[in-house]
Amino acid sequence: MFDRLDDILIHYEELMLELNNPSVAEDQNRFRKLMKEQADLAPIVEAYKAYKQAKQDVEDSVAMLEEESDEEMRELAKEELSDAKRRIEELEQELKILLLPKDPNDDKNIILEIRAGAGGDEAALFAAELYRMYVNYSESQRWKVELISVNENGIGGFKEVVAMITGKGAYSKMKYESGVHRVQRVPETESGGRIHTSTATVAVMPEAEEVDVVIEDKDIRIDVMRASGNGGQCVNTTDSAVRLTHIPTGIVIYSQTEKSQLQNKEKAFRLLRSKLYDIELEKRQNAEADERRSQIGTGDRSEKIRTYNFPQGRVTDHRIKLTLYKIDSIMNGDIQELLDSLIAADQAAKLSQMNEQ
Repeated sequence: MFDRLDDILIHYEELMLELNNPSVAEDQNRFRKLMKEQADLAPIVEAYKAYKQAKQDVEDSVAMLEEESDEEMRELAKEELSDAKRRIEELEQELKILLLPKDPNDDKNIILEIRAGAGGDEAALFAAELYRMYVNYSESQRWKVELISVNENGIGGFKEVVAMITGKGAYSKMKYESGVHRVQRVPETESGGRIHTSTATVAVMPEAEEVDVVIEDKDIRIDVMRASGNGGQCVNTTDSAVRLTHIPTGIVIYSQTEKSQLQNKEKAFRLLRSKLYDIELEKRQNAEADERRSQIGTGDRSEKIRTYNFPQGRVTDHRIKLTLYKIDSIMNGDIQELLDSLIAADQAAKLSQMNEQ
């Protein structure tokens, strides 16, 4: 590990010299690439420098204990030695996590897709609440949310909603949300006051760039039509809605949220690319099934990952056996504690697997 860290430190210093070269700034693409690499390596370099400093502090404290006869100074040296040793342990763990293989999709924007599952209108109402929860969380992260398509049930619920979330590290945090979310409560639509269980399925897909997925013209059928449902003055009077059919897979994408047909077409293609990319990711993950099973957040859409129990005010994540009694704040978008716990559990599982190897 330390040989690798020494190599990273040398490479980082070479990178900084290159970035300070005026000629590099003239090539914007190269400059951006080097800046991204520098930003990715900086946390590792800072932690490693702090580790080396802590090692030096241990040596200095040991030397002082050997040379110093004054009891007060010896006590001070013992305290500094203890602090430095504790810091070394913490930094070793931090460096192991920083050196874990990075998911190449972590920096990508995401496509968020929520579908009502079992439970009829109540499931659709829950799907709409989950969507609002993610919108509120995205706003707290200063991410941008763009609605791509929504299918409402007439009483404020969503049978299906698809949105693009744009922001730094969106996939790295939100990828753990894929799966079946279950709600237990007395539905607004229920007059008898009995507790019902309903579900909604969440899919989080990394946004695919054009270079990630090539879509052939012969594989696409494009239909244009008038948008349906609520809209502005020209939404329902012009052929602005776009339906894409990907013939090889049978995937159908419908986009109608923009007034412009061109904008709806662009959104539909972004979603189609991400869906095709997600299919390829799933194939790859299935090929690595044993490795994926030891990690948190396999992305399996059929996996029941979380229960929201309103009568007891609790939210339970079944993958990490975590229960939080703050359902109101979680439904308002305060999901950071859940995500941090999932990230920590995933890192621990990967570290354990790495140690076994």
